[in-house]
Amino acid sequence: MKVKSIVVNGIVAALYIAVSALIQPFGFTQVQFRVSEIFNHLIVFNKKYFYGIILGVFLTNLFFSPMKAYDLIFGVGQSVIALLITIACAKYIKGLWTRMIVNTLVFTFTMFLIALELHLAFNLPFMFTWLTTAVGEFVVMAVGMPVMYAINKRVQFDKID
Repeated sequence: MKVKSIVVNGIVAALYIAVSALIQPFGFTQVQFRVSEIFNHLIVFNKKYFYGIILGVFLTNLFFSPMKAYDLIFGVGQSVIALLITIACAKYIKGLWTRMIVNTLVFTFTMFLIALELHLAFNLPFMFTWLTTAVGEFVVMAVGMPVMYAINKRVQFDKID
């Protein structure tokens, strides 16, 4: 991996952590309204952002989560799985908007892992918790699509190399 890629991924991780810190009271609830999840859309521009996103999720959960052990397993695991699914699907999907829509749907669906985490940790009802976490994720990711698209026009995320 090139030095530039390492630095860019470090910046992505730092931004994920900073945004998560700002919304901490809303990021670890039954709704999981974590605005920093919009950075998950970086994966549709270049799969090399995988490392920065995962590092950001890991460190955010390590420093801010009230349930560190659960979040380090389920939260990071959910991100890894969803990002890998999106990377695999991106090979067959043309168009940036379509890939962002698929990414949003993948992250929304895989929130069942976070619902399972909350069920195991707090005995919250699984199906209702899956619904609330999925809705929170869907809203953040859907709103994040035009935001990331607009930022990409200026920054060109696909030019990481």
